[in-house]
Amino acid sequence: MSPQWSGLSPDLLVAVDRNSGEPLRSQVERALRDAIRTGRLQVGERLPSSRRLAREAGLSRGLVQDCYAQLQAEGYLVARTGSATRVAAGACAPPSPAPPSHPEVPRLLADFRWGVPDLRSFPLGDWLWAMREAGRTLPTAELDYGDPRGSAVLREVLAGYLRRVRAAAAAPERLVICSGYAQGLDLALRALARTGIRAVAHEDPGSPATLTAAAASAGLSAVPVPVDEHGIDVAALAATDARAVVVTPAHQWPTGVVLAPERRLALLDWAERRDGFVIEDDYDAEFRYDREPVGSLQGLAADRVLAIGTVSKSLAPALRLGWLLCPPALAAPVTAHKQLADRGSPTLDQLALAKLIESGRYDRQLRRMRTVYAARRDALVAALAAHAPGVAVTGLAAGFHAVAHLAPGTDEQTLIAVARTRSVGLHGMSACRSTGATTPAQGATTPAQLVLGFGDLGERALTAGIAAVGDLLRGPD
Repeated sequence: MSPQWSGLSPDLLVAVDRNSGEPLRSQVERALRDAIRTGRLQVGERLPSSRRLAREAGLSRGLVQDCYAQLQAEGYLVARTGSATRVAAGACAPPSPAPPSHPEVPRLLADFRWGVPDLRSFPLGDWLWAMREAGRTLPTAELDYGDPRGSAVLREVLAGYLRRVRAAAAAPERLVICSGYAQGLDLALRALARTGIRAVAHEDPGSPATLTAAAASAGLSAVPVPVDEHGIDVAALAATDARAVVVTPAHQWPTGVVLAPERRLALLDWAERRDGFVIEDDYDAEFRYDREPVGSLQGLAADRVLAIGTVSKSLAPALRLGWLLCPPALAAPVTAHKQLADRGSPTLDQLALAKLIESGRYDRQLRRMRTVYAARRDALVAALAAHAPGVAVTGLAAGFHAVAHLAPGTDEQTLIAVARTRSVGLHGMSACRSTGATTPAQGATTPAQLVLGFGDLGERALTAGIAAVGDLLRGPD
C-alpha cells in the first residue's frame, strides 16, 4: 500500500546538476522516471505540488509543470482537476517476489507463557492523562538532553516511592533511569567490571541465557549457583570466585521462593567479606497475596546492593522504563555508562510516570492488579485440582506464575509437544536451568516441572487450557 500523505504537500528529493550540461528539464524528468520505475515512488503515491518542488529544487514552477505534463503524457503520472498529481497504475516496476511464507502459527486455546503481565489491563486512560499533564507543565529546559541519570523530577518521586513501599535506602542522586531490566543489568555489570570484578554468579534455576549473554557483553564470566527452598545457596556461592551475584529475593524466578531471613543476612555478609556486590532484581515484588511484604535487600546494605526495578510487570513491557539504585561508589561509573549508551531515557515518559506515582494512580493500578492476579491464581489451582489432581503447585504466594511438579516418569519435552497439538502452550523448567536439563542434575530423581504463567491469560482460557491437558499433567496411571 502506498503512503497516503495528508495535509501539506509531501517532500521529494530531486537532485539536479547545473554543471553537467544536461538540460534541467531532462534531469528532472529522468529523476522522476527512475524514482517510479525503481519503486521509490509507488502506485498512487502523491507527488509534491509543482510550486513546492520548484521551490525545494531551486527551479522555475513552469519547468516543473512541463515535466509533470510530459510524464503524464507518457503514462507515469495521473492528475485530475482539484486533486494532487499521483503515480499512475502500472508505472512502477513489478514488485519483487514475496519471500517464502512461513506456515501460520495456529492460535492457541491457552498459552501459559511466563513473564508477561495482563496487557489488556494496561491503564491507558491514566497513562494518557499523565502524558498530557506532563506535557502541559513541561518546562522548555526539560527538552534538552539533560542529566543522563534521568529526570530529577522522576528520581525524586521514585526515591520517595521506593523508601515508602520497598523500605529502600533511596536517594535521588543515586538513581539512574534506564530502559528496563536488560539495560539496568548491563549498566550494573559494566560498572562492576570497572572495579576489577571478573565473575558474576546467578541463581540456578533462573535466567541463564540472559545472565550469560549480559555477563559476556560486559567482559565477565557467569557462574550458576543452586537455589533451594530457602533461596540461593550462599555456601555454594562462597565456594565460587565470583564477587558479584544477581538474585531475585522477593519472589525467586522461577521457583517462587522468598529468600529466607538467615540467607539474606548471610548473602550480605558474603558481599562484605568478599568485597563484592549484590544485584537485586526486584522481580514481582509488587504482587503478593498470602504473605507479608518483604523489604528490599538494598535497604539493609545500601553500599553493597544495586537494586533494579521496572514498570514492565506493573504497567507494561512496552514502556521500557526502569531504574537502577546504586551504591555511592558505583553511581558515577553507572552514570558514565548510561551517558555512553544513549545519553538518557525519554524525558516525557519519565515525567508521565512521575505524575502517575504522585497522583496515586500507580498505587491504584497495583491494588487492582493484585486482585486480578489473585483470582487467576485461584482459578489455576482450582483447574488443576479438577483436571489434574495430585499435581503439586508451588510459588503461589506472589507474582503471576506458578510451578507445577509433574508425576515421576513424565518427560517434560514430550508433554510440551503433545500439549501443543491440543493448542495449549506449556513451558518447562529446563529452559531456566543452566544445563538445560529437565531436572536439577543429571540422574536426579526430582520430577520434571512446568512454569505456568497466568499474567496475560484470562480465567476462562486458563481453565480451558488446563482441562485440555489435564490427563497429560497427571502422567501415566
